[in-house]
Amino acid sequence: MRNGATKTYAKPALAVLALSLAACRQDMHDQPRYKPLAYSTFYDNHSSARPIPEGTVARGPLRVNQVFYTGRQGDDNLVSEIPVTVTKELLERGESRFNIYCTPCHSRLGDGEGMVVQRGFAEPPSYHTDRLRDAPIGHYFDVMTNGFGAMHSYASRVEPKDRWAIAAYIRALQLSQNAQVSDLPPEQREELMRSK
Repeated sequence: MRNGATKTYAKPALAVLALSLAACRQDMHDQPRYKPLAYSTFYDNHSSARPIPEGTVARGPLRVNQVFYTGRQGDDNLVSEIPVTVTKELLERGESRFNIYCTPCHSRLGDGEGMVVQRGFAEPPSYHTDRLRDAPIGHYFDVMTNGFGAMHSYASRVEPKDRWAIAAYIRALQLSQNAQVSDLPPEQREELMRSK
């Protein structure tokens, strides 16, 4: 009885073993293929790749507006004007994004004394120094895009339109922290003086 039971189980076990060994072949890993733009005898022009058909549309944004996507005019010149229309909504969006992404280091005032600085991290420069008040607006966009010093790039987290909104809000923040009464229109100056 014992030999019969062994023979009964031996055949299916051998079949399973044979199938599992056949599955270990490396044909899927070693498929014949061409590397892009490699030499080939298959096509008349000896290229392994075919040209892109006329009228092909690229996927994703085309990013044809260099100023909007880089904050630069040419390779080295940072732009001095925001390439989007500055509206109340844009500034409100900029304030919202600034409060989310920037205040942990820069604080809500932009003075560089955010919460992480209070916990011992390096202090970023204040936006209210002469150097940063005089910096072109493209500087802020560029720093958010590429990072600077201890600050990492935010390009993967903040889309370009929001980076411009933040840059516009930084300018408004700089103006608000350094405003003089003489900067106000005459009617608002009079109203301010009456309220004192």
